Amino acid sequence: MIQTKQNFYTAVENRRSIYGISKETLISDERIEEIIAHAIKHAPSAYNSQSGRAVILLGENHEKLWNITEAALREKVSAEKFKPTEEKMANFRNGYGTILFFEDQTVVQSLQEKFPSYKEKMPEYSLQSSGMLQYIVWAALEVEGLGASLQHYNPIIDEAVKQIWDIPESWKLMSQMPFGKPTADPREKQYNSVEERMKVFK
Repeated sequence: MIQTKQNFYTAVENRRSIYGISKETLISDERIEEIIAHAIKHAPSAYNSQSGRAVILLGENHEKLWNITEAALREKVSAEKFKPTEEKMANFRNGYGTILFFEDQTVVQSLQEKFPSYKEKMPEYSLQSSGMLQYIVWAALEVEGLGASLQHYNPIIDEAVKQIWDIPESWKLMSQMPFGKPTADPREKQYNSVEERMKVFK
């Protein structure tokens, strides 16, 4: 069992989108791998399908991801409006690493064949499973003192990612999570009334 420094509730409360990150890390690469592997193994999934996949990019591979993302965005954003995007890419590139989250579409399709009555719902269940995996990893990084954010530059980088890192064709890219040692506090978060968002019937 992975030992933690915070309890579950504290991690849920403190987990935030951290955009100011550095190339420092507070834990070893082996610990990072252990956290991701633990999340992949234990994250819930529809029919225990275990459709979630992850790729950990560190060092030059991490930087390469944000280089190709920036290049792809330059083709879509005009030069005079690109400065904010360029700064955002630099912030991500300045992190220690990036986790890529995927869903294996072969697994999703097999569920559609096995349970035809729920065929239309299986992609939705897959998204839910992926979201839970991403959240587990995000909270776990918070526990370790690392800052992270969740990005979605798919599908514009999908083909490049598959080619560069030899990703199976059936793996569908869902999101990218750059992480590193926090260099800035998160933005203040506003909370809507819980009473308006929750109902209780006894």
